[in-house]
Amino acid sequence: MKKTILILLFIATGIAGKSQTYISLMPGFYTGQGTVAQRTTFDMEIGRQWDVFSLGLDFGKTNLTKQVGKDTTFYAEIRPNLNVFQQGKFTNTLTIGLGYVFGAKENVLTEFTTGIEYTPGTTFSYNVYFGTYYFSGEYSASSQNFFGVSAMYYFKQSKKRGLLNKQQP
Repeated sequence: MKKTILILLFIATGIAGKSQTYISLMPGFYTGQGTVAQRTTFDMEIGRQWDVFSLGLDFGKTNLTKQVGKDTTFYAEIRPNLNVFQQGKFTNTLTIGLGYVFGAKENVLTEFTTGIEYTPGTTFSYNVYFGTYYFSGEYSASSQNFFGVSAMYYFKQSKKRGLLNKQQP
């Protein structure tokens, strides 16, 4: 599964044209019961953005509680994102993700998230988002609603064209 996600990410970044690489830090909070540590999630996403579509590889923790024994809170997720509507420096985003929670009984993670992104310049972007994580396993399933904020940094825009396009001078 891990190899498949990485291969898909490399293929997508290799065949597409003009793009920007980004890194994003995303703390979030579940809306259900529990302590602050049980309700807090934190992740980091690295990806590429082409016009209104981006594809990222997200690594994080499903909660920040201290684990006894094997830690089952780490996950990896592939996150396609679509900028649905843009008005000035504000954008409405839609993300549908698929991931894997390492060592957990409910190890398949799917995500549905929407948010409002503010981009004041060419290198930074801020997002307020909310959505639901769906966890499923062989014998059980659960879901968690959440909200959070993210800060995204865009590296210099690439002028290199993809494998199917000619190189620009």
